[in-house]
Amino acid sequence: VYQVFESVAKKYDVMNDSMTLGIHRVWKDILVHKMNPSPGTVLLDVAGGTGDIAFRFINYVRSLRERQLQRKLKRHQNLSWQEISESYQEDKFKSLGDSQVVVCDINKEMLKVGKEKAQHLGYAEGLSWVLGNAEELPFDDDKFDVYTIAFGIRNVTRIDLALEEAYRVLKPGGRFLCLEFSHVSNPILSRLYDLYSFQVIPVLGEVIAGDWKAYQYLVESIRRFPPQEELKAMIEDAGFLKVDYQNLNSGVVAIHSGFKL
Repeated sequence: VYQVFESVAKKYDVMNDSMTLGIHRVWKDILVHKMNPSPGTVLLDVAGGTGDIAFRFINYVRSLRERQLQRKLKRHQNLSWQEISESYQEDKFKSLGDSQVVVCDINKEMLKVGKEKAQHLGYAEGLSWVLGNAEELPFDDDKFDVYTIAFGIRNVTRIDLALEEAYRVLKPGGRFLCLEFSHVSNPILSRLYDLYSFQVIPVLGEVIAGDWKAYQYLVESIRRFPPQEELKAMIEDAGFLKVDYQNLNSGVVAIHSGFKL
């Protein structure tokens, strides 16, 4: 698995766009909106080397902070220009309001790609990158408000261990969110999806990334992944409560959610 992602790291974003016709971007937007982080939220994004969730999180919190600042200034109509300017600069300086996101990935090449993207796009504040295994996270207990894993959990060798680690590092009251390819319930759509997956995706992998085998593996890993109800039960077994899931695009992907209560 490590070699698969090492070999495709540089072409990973292009392949995601090609395989999903760009819809993966919408799915990730939905995940962050479902999270609905507030300023001060500390997020751990596991298997997030490309930075996709981290950048969305930062944008979301910044936007929220901007709206809060505008409301605050509206409430103080009698302030002088200097007081408004000072207040604005002070709040602007802390545009994330103590929010932080830690991106953790087992693959050095994926982290390298993410760091380069962050530098290019101008993300620095409140963002850190850590090399680590989802099954043995290098963090203390009760550290994070939210744990996300997007299109990563199916590549973990022991899903049960990864879920236990997610539970361990979350604070009491913390939330687990998993976005992953899942199982399509509609039989006709399912057959079309299989045809596309096994006949088209490996060809795209060869043409774009020069790696047929890597994308053959990715397709097979999706098919081997537990269906929605089975994954829900595994998340509950790890100790999470109020576990549910939301199917997107008829179950092509699903977002599972749970809380450490």
